[in-house]
Order: sequence, then structure tokens, then C-alpha cells
Amino acid sequence: MSDTANAIPAIDPFSLFDTWFVEARESEPNDPNAMALATATPGGAPSVRMVLLKGHDDRGFVFYTNAQSRKGGEILANPQAALLFHWKSLRRQIRIEGPLEEVSEEEADAYFHSRPFVSQVGSAASDQSRPLDNRATYDARVSELRAAYEGDGEVPRPPHWTGFRLSPMAMEFWLDRPNRLHERRRFSRAAQEAAWTSNLLYP
Repeated sequence: MSDTANAIPAIDPFSLFDTWFVEARESEPNDPNAMALATATPGGAPSVRMVLLKGHDDRGFVFYTNAQSRKGGEILANPQAALLFHWKSLRRQIRIEGPLEEVSEEEADAYFHSRPFVSQVGSAASDQSRPLDNRATYDARVSELRAAYEGDGEVPRPPHWTGFRLSPMAMEFWLDRPNRLHERRRFSRAAQEAAWTSNLLYP
């Protein structure tokens, strides 16, 4: 018999995400804002990695990265992506798909300078995803930047360090059920301002 008392409701998906995210923050022992980010080259070759959600509202879901990294290059060349949240403690998943756009310089500056000083230094010192001859080279660059900006407590944001916002066109909520009789509800819309429609999917 299905458990309708705990069914995934057909409500605004942003509100449903907020509810599940609050519960994840209370139950997940580490990084409840961790999400898998899948990107692809213009030719369709995929890649995926874990990143951290750093903001969300009705406009979409924001993360930050080095735009000269592998994922940054793929995003700039093919600005479509998919996100996956998996909260093992709650036995829930959320999949989110849609186009990406770069955040404003003001947003990027504000977040970059909200980070711990050493994190700012580490990002500025890193040629992310590029070959590194040995760890000492990176450590030396970090030390040089720390010495240069220690008194300021703030590092200038590199122009290639920025954020991206995924504006969802589809959001799918997955809920674990006994005996693998899981529940899935998919929300979709034709355009960013369009109304959401939803339907259940076979597990």
C-alpha cells in the first residue's frame, strides 16, 4: 500500500526545495549544500564533480568557480548543466536541469570577500584544473600571496573567479520507499517565467 501521508506534494518546486533543504541542514552530518554538477563540451562529452550551493532563490541556484577551470570552460562553451543533491540521511534526491548564466561582478565580489582569507588566497593562487609540476609550486604561490595581502585581510578577486546561476527548467524530487517502490515527482516549465507543471514518474 502506498504511503500517501508522506507523498511528494504537487506544490511550487522552489518551496519544496526550501523545505527539503532545511531538513537536510538539520540531518546531514557534512555539507548539506554539496551537489553534483554535470557539464558537457559542445560535442556532448560529459563531466561531473561535487561543488557547493552558495545561494538560491526563485531565480535559480548559485555556485562559484574558476572560469578557466575545466568546468568553467565547458560552461562558457555550452551553458547548460544539471545538479544533483543526494541526502543519504533523509534518503532523498533532487535533480535540477537548466541553462547557466554568470552572476554579476557585485555578487562575485561579495561572495569572494566573504570567504576566509586563506580561501581567498588559495583561489587566487590556483590555475585550477591545469597541470601542476609539484605541490611546492602551489604552496609557494600561496605563501607569496599571503605575505602580500596579510595586512589587508582581503585579496583582489581574480576576474576569472566568478559564479554561475542555474535557472531550472526541470526539477525532480525522489523519495526512498521500502522494497525500491520509490516515489518520483518531476516539475517542468517551458520558460523561466512560465508556470510549472508536474507529474509522478514510475520509479
